[in-house]
Amino acid sequence: MVKSKTEYVCQQCGRRAAKALGRCPQCGAWNSMVAEVVAPKRGRGPKVEISQPMRLMEIEGEDEDRIPLPIGEFARVLGGGVVPGSVVLIGGDPGIGKSTLLLQLALVLADQGSVLYISGEESERQIRNRVTRIIHDGAPEDLFLLTETNLEAITPAIERTSPIVVVVDSIQTTHTSELDSSAGSITQVRECASRLQALAKDSGVAVFLVGHVTKEGAIAGPKVLEHIVDTVLYLEGDNFHAYRLLRSVKNRFGPTTEVGVFEMGASGMEEVTNPSETFLAERVVDSPGSAIAVTMEGTRPLLVEIQGLTSATTFGHPRRTTNGVDFNRLLLTIAVLSRRVGLRLSDQDVFVNVVGGLRISEPAADLAVAAAIFSSMKDVPLPADVAFIGEVGLSGELRTVPQLSARMSEASKLGFQRVVVPKIDLSDDLRPEGLQVIQARSLREALAGFLGT
Repeated sequence: MVKSKTEYVCQQCGRRAAKALGRCPQCGAWNSMVAEVVAPKRGRGPKVEISQPMRLMEIEGEDEDRIPLPIGEFARVLGGGVVPGSVVLIGGDPGIGKSTLLLQLALVLADQGSVLYISGEESERQIRNRVTRIIHDGAPEDLFLLTETNLEAITPAIERTSPIVVVVDSIQTTHTSELDSSAGSITQVRECASRLQALAKDSGVAVFLVGHVTKEGAIAGPKVLEHIVDTVLYLEGDNFHAYRLLRSVKNRFGPTTEVGVFEMGASGMEEVTNPSETFLAERVVDSPGSAIAVTMEGTRPLLVEIQGLTSATTFGHPRRTTNGVDFNRLLLTIAVLSRRVGLRLSDQDVFVNVVGGLRISEPAADLAVAAAIFSSMKDVPLPADVAFIGEVGLSGELRTVPQLSARMSEASKLGFQRVVVPKIDLSDDLRPEGLQVIQARSLREALAGFLGT
């Protein structure tokens, strides 16, 4: 009789070891090795039929028949709708709104067919109260609820219901009794996700999985879940701000650069169809230290307000504080302002904030960050009708950014009269009508036109 054996698995990277280790030899994480009992394989199993290769030209290709999704921002991120038989993983911080968004998804799709919502973290009464808060009336007739964590009980329920969409909240609470490890372990998560994926491919039902995140912000599992599923979405945001960004980082049926914008309200997650106008709604014009940046979230251009503030430091070393902008990019911008423009910031605390809780990672906002800091330092407001687009190099030069035409068109739509961009060859077709395009070769030249440097 073959006995079970114990292995130690890293909860961060999935590395296996035969004995307990204080530190993972692969990712270097401390105290991440957890003991798991591995059941022995029984027999050789059935014979596998050998698949025959096919010529690529002989394979018939057809577009995926998607299930229409009335939530436009969600449909944009998925690539146009829900693909039958796909497996979608949604991760995010606790309390960010993952369950609320997927419950709204289940409510709107229940009008097109049966939808099964499986919860392993909340009771029936809690989910019922949330539904009442979202729609204020009775739930759809074809929306079914199951509070279960055992995969052996979940699978027959899916087969009996024959739904078009299944929501599993969450995959970390789901377990199979065929494995001795606890729920949430790498072995359980991998096995349950693999079985749900096989069920989705065989039956054509779309499966949405909710995944918890680790302290580092990655989906717990860790990367094993992202390899199994077809689409990986992250719901980002700040608990102190109402806006949420649904970002696609992997999508086998659509682009991986799309972003959906939502606002957390009393009735759940509400779509923000014009994010630029929303982010600029509370802007105070003629205020020093305020500049407008045109950033890209996927294929969508967004106009956001960047605020800069300088203050004489009372400490030996000046502080640099950023919210929504990469800290290293801020240090680079400050160094260029000091060395190439002649702005003395060695005795100034510098604070930079992106209004609305948005996080900007692309360098196209460098020019707007520099303009906001310079405006605050000189105590001179920037014109309210000017937007800034451009990357700042170490020599103080301005470098072009992708999709410049789409950025300028978005600025023109929102009523901006002027835009500052790097000096490149722009044809008349790329210049929006009624928008004055100011081109500058360097940061000093760009700031000189407005602040008299």
